[in-house]
Amino acid sequence: MNNNMSGSMTMTQKILAAHSGHDHVYPGMFIEADLDVVLANDITGPVAIKEFDRMGVDKVFDCEKVVLTPDHFTPNKDIKAAELAKELRDFAREKGIVNYFEVGRVGIEHAFLPEQGLVTAGEVIIGADSHTCTYGALGAFSTGVGSTDAAAGMAMGKAWFRVPAAIKFELVGALPTWVSGKDVILHIIGMIGVDGALYKSMEFAGPGVAALSMDDRFAIANMAIEAGAKNGIFPVDEKTLAYIAAHPASTMTKTPVIYEADADAEYESIYTIDLSALRPTISFPSLPDNTKTVGEAAALKIRIDQSVIGSCTNGRLEDMEVAAQILKGRKVADGVRCIIVPGTQEIFLDCVKNGWAEIFVEAGAVLSTPTCGPCLGGHMGVLAAGERAIATTNRNFVGRMGHITSEVYLASPAVAAASAVTGVITDPAGL
Repeated sequence: MNNNMSGSMTMTQKILAAHSGHDHVYPGMFIEADLDVVLANDITGPVAIKEFDRMGVDKVFDCEKVVLTPDHFTPNKDIKAAELAKELRDFAREKGIVNYFEVGRVGIEHAFLPEQGLVTAGEVIIGADSHTCTYGALGAFSTGVGSTDAAAGMAMGKAWFRVPAAIKFELVGALPTWVSGKDVILHIIGMIGVDGALYKSMEFAGPGVAALSMDDRFAIANMAIEAGAKNGIFPVDEKTLAYIAAHPASTMTKTPVIYEADADAEYESIYTIDLSALRPTISFPSLPDNTKTVGEAAALKIRIDQSVIGSCTNGRLEDMEVAAQILKGRKVADGVRCIIVPGTQEIFLDCVKNGWAEIFVEAGAVLSTPTCGPCLGGHMGVLAAGERAIATTNRNFVGRMGHITSEVYLASPAVAAASAVTGVITDPAGL
């Protein structure tokens, strides 16, 4: 246990201190923190609801701070999925939960909550979904928990945490053309490994942060869990505040609170990442840290059966725009299925307004309603035995998107779109 008595703290530690009533916290310290948001979806929510009922609690701690999003197997793929979604719907109605969003309004949760202004800087957020760490892009402490912890959070508005030690990633430079936040995080995971930040806070800093768009930051924070991290977090700057201002919550008042790491904050390690030196990066089966540059991958002429562009990692507006830029005037290769999944209804509508939907359809791609389905092999793109997909999703474990002999290659929207056109893993710069 690192009992830092100097009083200096990282950004994450300051947020946890403020929410637990402590002047100072240190790595390894156990705290009980007040929660600003508790999230569950149509897979994890019904499990949490059962645990909630077992606790004998009549109501949730705050009807506005519990958020329920049916997004994984929705629109319902079968009777079981329909029953799970109904459990979520009935619980929301019974407990008077304000922030329940039905199909037609809801989106993929980690794209949807920031868009709706339901999360903001300085908050403590838990979600019964491992990629809840996405909201660290806004300068919040957000982390995934089990359904039992989510149930306790819904009931009490509190959660226990062991304060994480931190790793600092000093970003410098700016990203080259066709390189995005997805490439940054795949590069980092390839460098430190899938357990390289185990129960650590991945804290991003440095002048390079300013060169990253908010969509880049969301993608990076989203995959912190793939390095084993407890959370990922970015400093709050002008871009962050502009995003928050442009996405006010309609159901509650949200006030961003800015925390900054102390200049002498302690980190277990510090890495400098030159963004200008990065290239599109591919994660080969069957772990996210099995990475190669797109040049190395392209040389292998790896044939694909499916390209998926979407998910909570890469279903945002910039991702759709990049896919449209590459697919415009081109056709999806024979024998390839290209599935494009906007992260929210608003993003879907923007695809229509901007003419991108027409580009996708004319290219031979399918444009899906917002859903997590393909990412976890749930529906809308399940792989058969021996099939190979390139995907902008976040995990490529054995059997992740379908049959256990299928393969998933993780990549950016630019690489996934370019590969859909050629039928093999392709550098978008070569089109």
